[in-house]
Order: sequence, then C-alpha cells, then structure tokens
Amino acid sequence: ALARLAADDPHVKVIEFRRNYGQTAAMQAGIQAASHDVTVLLDGDLQNDPTDIPMMLDKLDEGYDLVHGWRKNRQDAFLNRKLPSKIANWIISKVTGFPVHDLGCSLKAIRTEIAQELQLYGEMHRFIPILAHWRGARCVEVVTNHHARRFGKSKYGISRTTRVILDLLTVKYFIHYVHSPMKLFGMIGLVCGAVGALSCAATIGMKLANGVDMTGNPLLLLTVLSAMLCAQFLFLGMLGELCSRIFFEVRGMPNYAIRKTLNFDEPSIPAFTAQRRAA
Repeated sequence: ALARLAADDPHVKVIEFRRNYGQTAAMQAGIQAASHDVTVLLDGDLQNDPTDIPMMLDKLDEGYDLVHGWRKNRQDAFLNRKLPSKIANWIISKVTGFPVHDLGCSLKAIRTEIAQELQLYGEMHRFIPILAHWRGARCVEVVTNHHARRFGKSKYGISRTTRVILDLLTVKYFIHYVHSPMKLFGMIGLVCGAVGALSCAATIGMKLANGVDMTGNPLLLLTVLSAMLCAQFLFLGMLGELCSRIFFEVRGMPNYAIRKTLNFDEPSIPAFTAQRRAA
C-alpha cells in the first residue's frame, strides 16, 4: 500500500527497516529524514485524529516549538491502559518537574530543527516533550480527539511499566546531570566519605573510652566500606565528566541551544553554535 502511494505521489516518502526496530527507532528515522520546518508525529492505528493537526500548527504559530496532544477523553480500556497511563504520567511529572497529562499521546507537532537535535534510543519517544524542553523548546499540551482502536492490537500495557521506570531514570539523569555528572556521583561520594569519617571516629572513640576491640567492631567495616564507596563514586564522577565532554564533542553539539541571533552576519557565527535550519 505504501509503495503504491509513493508511486502515485512523489511527496510521499517511505522508509522501510530491515526488521522491526520499534517505535522509537521509527520516529527517529522519520525525524532525521524530515525536510520541512515542522514535523508532525502520528501513529498509524487511526486512534489519533489527523484533523487536529491544523489546530496544532496554529498553536506553533503562537510561538511554541512543540505542541503535544492530550487524549482527555481516551477511548481505551481503563484497567490495563488508562489507569497505568495516569499513574505513569503523574510519576513522570513529579520526577521531572515537567507538567504533563499525557506523555503517551504520539500526536505531536514540533519544529524540525529542534526535533533533529534529539537523539532517541530505547523507548524514549514518549519523553520527546521533556527532552525538547531540556533543549530550551517552548512546549504546550492541547486536548486532542481520540478514537477507539479499530485495527491491530496494542503492544502497550502494564508489562511496560518497568521499561518506563528505567527510561524515566535515564531522562532524569539527562536533564539534570548529563552536563556535570560529578554533581551527582561526587555528592554521593562525599556522603559516603562523611559516613566513613563518622564511623571511623566512633570506632576510635569506643576503643579509647571503653576498650572495645576494633577488629570486632562492625563500625570498622562500615568505615572501610564507606571509604571504598567514596573513592569509587568520585572516580565515577570523573569518568562521567569525561564521557559527557566526549558525548557533546563527538556530536558537534554544544551544551546549550541558540534560539536566535541579532546583528550577526551568518558567516561570523561559529558553525557549532549556529542553529541548524530545516531543509
């Protein structure tokens, strides 16, 4: 069917994977192949309503960079679809500090230059608004229509909860610590060092005051363990800092995003700071 559409209309572009790599990979491939100023993401199961797209484009014209849908009247089973989704969205909103009702809605309109800055792996497609917001995008959520499923069978349900939690931890790390991992691992290391220092002081005090055998004192083991953890976390923070710099250098992407420039000649702006313009 897609081949026929592409043959009849040269505007229809089709990307076929060698195997099923998942929804996130499909979105990433489509985003990287996008050639216009705005990219619209839409599932093919007809549950999202394409007639909402003009409204979302109008919202972009108000100055937003990403408009994502909210299936307020979602037409899915409550127990295994709507309830887990509500719980997951509440947890994600609290953990990331990003106000959202429905991250699972695939219907989105996003400026292509911002979408192409995002690198989606695993099942990170549901976190596109949060990742875009991290890159400085102005995001807004709008109520969209939603229809009952008529074709196919959903592969999402309660069984995906573990994956969502793991992806949430990854996103939390990215938006808060990817620029400076030492702030996370170094702080944990310092806490471990403080615990080790206190337990060491307590061990020595018990020995001097009451003659408690140090070799049989569990606080001595806590001292040694805390010192080892302190060193490991500090070195992990250093490795994280190195990996962070490699990450941004290899991608040729600075740790900031420029919205616009004034009174600059195009050639005078360093290539790595200039915004990419969608073709």
